[in-house]
Amino acid sequence: MFYEPAKGHGLPHDPFKALVSPRPIGWISTQSNSGVLNLAPYSFFNAIGTNPHMVVFCSEGPKDSYRNAEETGEFVANIVTSDLIEQMNASSVDAPAGVSEFEYAGLTPEPSRLVKPPRVREAHAALECRVTEIHRPKALDGSLTDRLMVYGEVVGVYIADDALVDGMFDVVKAGNVSRLGYLDFSTVTQVFQRTRPRWEG
Repeated sequence: MFYEPAKGHGLPHDPFKALVSPRPIGWISTQSNSGVLNLAPYSFFNAIGTNPHMVVFCSEGPKDSYRNAEETGEFVANIVTSDLIEQMNASSVDAPAGVSEFEYAGLTPEPSRLVKPPRVREAHAALECRVTEIHRPKALDGSLTDRLMVYGEVVGVYIADDALVDGMFDVVKAGNVSRLGYLDFSTVTQVFQRTRPRWEG
């Protein structure tokens, strides 16, 4: 089949998110200037480069994570693993502003080293970030969308000692979780390696 998104797909559910998958989940913890904590999972999240290490998460509309990151200039991207799926899902609740998803999901806010927002103590890894810019992309007609892309430079990295094997973060042991389409998620259960070829022409 072929379809144009602006004209509809004719399927029971939009396949777009299933096609662009798996996607890492940025479990974003923030803190308002008044000290209120917020925690929410974002599947529009990824690393965008190294040296400096940078990540981005995209909020579809001005949600609390975006507001807090814009207000304070800081956030933490916690890594979701298989033992935390239920807590991650609980933290996606549409709670009113001022409610801490840490408490709602039964999670422990652990003080970060270099930024004010806490990390999730139970998470096997977390990236402490400072906001470098916020971008609002345009549609083809030039109108601004309601997407708010928050870019951050990673200034601190936490890794639980038990997630390291021979000095490397073991994604299978940790069971990193990714977002698929619809209501689907996936965990990393196996990895394989390939050596990048070198041109010898």
